[in-house]
Amino acid sequence: MKEYTEEELRFYMGEAYAEALEAYELGEVPVGAVIVWEDRIVARARNRRETGKNALYHAELSAIDAACSSLRGWRLHKGDLFVTLEPCVMCAGACVNSRIRRVYYGAPDIRFGGFGGVCDLRDFRFNHMPEVHGGVMEEECSELLRRFFNNLRKNRN
Repeated sequence: MKEYTEEELRFYMGEAYAEALEAYELGEVPVGAVIVWEDRIVARARNRRETGKNALYHAELSAIDAACSSLRGWRLHKGDLFVTLEPCVMCAGACVNSRIRRVYYGAPDIRFGGFGGVCDLRDFRFNHMPEVHGGVMEEECSELLRRFFNNLRKNRN
């Protein structure tokens, strides 16, 4: 199984970050995701819960859905997910169920994270578990989230 170079990790997370920036511009929590399959991005997505008025419109779920459509199958066993925020429990479960090979995330999520934040799905015995790697472009991803929530709080007052 191929290991990514630091340059490749930054490139793919940079693509996810670009999706997060688009979400930010739309007033969405800035989370972006891409799925890489055999060195090619097969899916891109961003958070759309507010604009889509749907609790399921997380970047990861939308990326998994797009990858399944693109690849014409639900098993993403050669797919690597790059996402700017640690997946929540729901999205972590979707990674397990879709057989995502590896998850790379930027910022940790201590409130909702499903791979070490509020809980860790790796502690349970599922028939599949992706490799999980956090901290890719963590500073940039965390700063974008901080900026978003600071602006949200400022505009509420």
